[in-house]
Amino acid sequence: LLRYMVLEPVLLLGKKRFEGVDIRVRCRGGGATARIYAIRQAISKSLVAYYQKFVDETSKKEIKDILLNYDKSMLVADPRRCEPKKFGGPGARARYQKSYR
Repeated sequence: LLRYMVLEPVLLLGKKRFEGVDIRVRCRGGGATARIYAIRQAISKSLVAYYQKFVDETSKKEIKDILLNYDKSMLVADPRRCEPKKFGGPGARARYQKSYR
């Protein structure tokens, strides 16, 4: 199932748009699913950049619209991160229980 997520940009846009492009992706850190999402995003963003630089602007816009209509995370990163732990409690927001006696 996760393997198909990596191929989503290719399946959405068709093999014809990837004809003149070699794809090599290196990924470090994170878990398996996070890596899949990162690779998927890297392929999508790089194809849009390639079309902007070497092909015409209209086909780039067309590709961008197809990808954004399918899933916004194909081109835009998710900024949510884990909140750091603070003092006075076991986690970021939770506090230790208060005792009066």
